[in-house]
Amino acid sequence: MKKWTSLVSLCALFFGFSMHAQDNAIEFKFDNLISKLPSEKSILERTESFENHSSLLNALRAVNLDKVLNYNGEFTVFAPSNLAFEKLSKSTLDKLFDPENKRTLKAMLSYHIIADKLSASSILKAMCRGNGIAKFTTIQGDQITASMQGIDIVLTDKFGNHAMITTADSNQSNGIIHEIDTVFVPEKML
Repeated sequence: MKKWTSLVSLCALFFGFSMHAQDNAIEFKFDNLISKLPSEKSILERTESFENHSSLLNALRAVNLDKVLNYNGEFTVFAPSNLAFEKLSKSTLDKLFDPENKRTLKAMLSYHIIADKLSASSILKAMCRGNGIAKFTTIQGDQITASMQGIDIVLTDKFGNHAMITTADSNQSNGIIHEIDTVFVPEKML
């Protein structure tokens, strides 16, 4: 009940500010504020509710990584959207979802998960400390490199595949989701 009261109070406060804001005053973006609040849903539960992540959800379930993303803990998921999966050729998708290639699919999906909670601001801070580049180890054991391209955070795997974060900081009870525009599929896996 206390969480609900705090949320209602916070919403009322920001609603009051936005109703009385002057033309030159800073506008509060209510949707942005809500996305920064921690969710009571796990990464898996949130992924189930996102229509644009159904391909990712099917892939996670095919290799039982869905269970990992329902655990308590701190995870960061670079979640390819359905549009990202649609960029893959039909033959690549067929190979990945072939039951005989479960290990390959699991390894590929593991490139998208980090066992730590990394907000966009913490990624940017790490890039500042690293002279524009930051490296993070995935649960696969390989590193993803983050860098800037204009105002966008771009992720690169060890094979040179690139993905841009298109929607950042969907906070969940056990971590954070950043939607990306490309699926990391190392060619050597196929």
